[in-house]
Amino acid sequence: MAKIITVNEALNLVQDNHHIVAGMAAAEGREFFNNLHTIAKRITHVTIDNCLPMSSYPFMIDDDYRDKFTINSWFFSGDLRKAYKHKNITFIPNHLHFAGMKRTDHQAPDIFVANATMPDQHGYVSLSLSNVYEKHMIDKAKTVILEINPNFPRTHGDLEVHQDDVDYFVKTDYQAPELPDIDPNEKDKKIGQYIADMINDGDTIQLGIGGIPNAVANALMDKKDLGVHTEMLTTGFMKLFKAGAVTNKKKTLHKGKMVAAFALGTKELYDFIDDNPAVRIYDGNYVNDPYIIGLNDNQISINTTIEVDLTGQCASESIGPVQFSGTGGQTDTATGAQRAKNGKSFITLYSTASPKDPETGERHPISKIVPTLKPGAAVSLSRNDVDYVVTEYGVAALRGTTIKERVERLIAIAHPDFRAMLRDEARTLGYIK
Repeated sequence: MAKIITVNEALNLVQDNHHIVAGMAAAEGREFFNNLHTIAKRITHVTIDNCLPMSSYPFMIDDDYRDKFTINSWFFSGDLRKAYKHKNITFIPNHLHFAGMKRTDHQAPDIFVANATMPDQHGYVSLSLSNVYEKHMIDKAKTVILEINPNFPRTHGDLEVHQDDVDYFVKTDYQAPELPDIDPNEKDKKIGQYIADMINDGDTIQLGIGGIPNAVANALMDKKDLGVHTEMLTTGFMKLFKAGAVTNKKKTLHKGKMVAAFALGTKELYDFIDDNPAVRIYDGNYVNDPYIIGLNDNQISINTTIEVDLTGQCASESIGPVQFSGTGGQTDTATGAQRAKNGKSFITLYSTASPKDPETGERHPISKIVPTLKPGAAVSLSRNDVDYVVTEYGVAALRGTTIKERVERLIAIAHPDFRAMLRDEARTLGYIK
């Protein structure tokens, strides 16, 4: 009980030039960060590292605080994209399984702040919804602050922490942040079905965020004995388990268990994973290690991208030089799946987008399969590591193919309105005759 302090007392621990690290996504300490801006008058500068923040914190989005706080992020959220104009937000290039380790090699945190369950009778808390880098930060931080909360699910894995390894607890009572379950549109459903047709009973699945992954999950409802080894445990996986499609019985690694590095979804998902021995949340450095992923026979990786060029390069995190999201575990899971016996990696995208013209405000369709990536675009997945690319027009199998073959296959799944242009540009670039 001597370790329990108030939010204000926790904020008083922050000093000038401190480096603070937040738990990932739903694991961030909401009360601490929601009030962090209140110390602006007494500090000169503080740095915060975060990853997919779930709330619109004043220190992060309010222009009044841009000279006081610098935000470094492993994965941008919508709020970070909006606040990017303040010029105090920057991206940390990373592969998710190395994110925490490489960051602390460069700079260990002064303070780590996350949330957790209430301590059990043995003095242990569960880090609940994320173990991507949280345990690593607890080991490396000078001061560890956990917001303990009775509303968070107690999950199993290697994310239990004894109270002796925590410096301070803050009692809180907010609900776990939820990620709404997006209904797939018609394009999503077509893409989802193409992928589902290539997934066999007994395969082990990795899925991400959004309409396309949700469509894939919906299309897998009739499969049997699927397994789960994924960085992110989603509501879709819970639905597949409840439908009987996921049993984990055929897995070659952690047989009988769903394995993930973090969970993010609806309250129904959180209720499902609470004290559920069939779910394991393990260290992200382990879960997302391509070697470990490859130990799952029949591993399937499904990720989304923003833009693909005619050679197969995937820009999945930036639009030109402007950071949009993050690499996350895309390279981890895509390369890991291809290491697996009978593994497959799918990269998905719509064939077109309709961005707003900055001058006229009008929207015009553009192809997302392009001759060359936009100048300054980050290559999240190299062309060497691309397996299957899927749009609403079909599947391009690129494994082991030449540039000429890739051009032909990618044009075949581009929107018909842009195929002639892509072919002409491919000739200009010397890819085809």
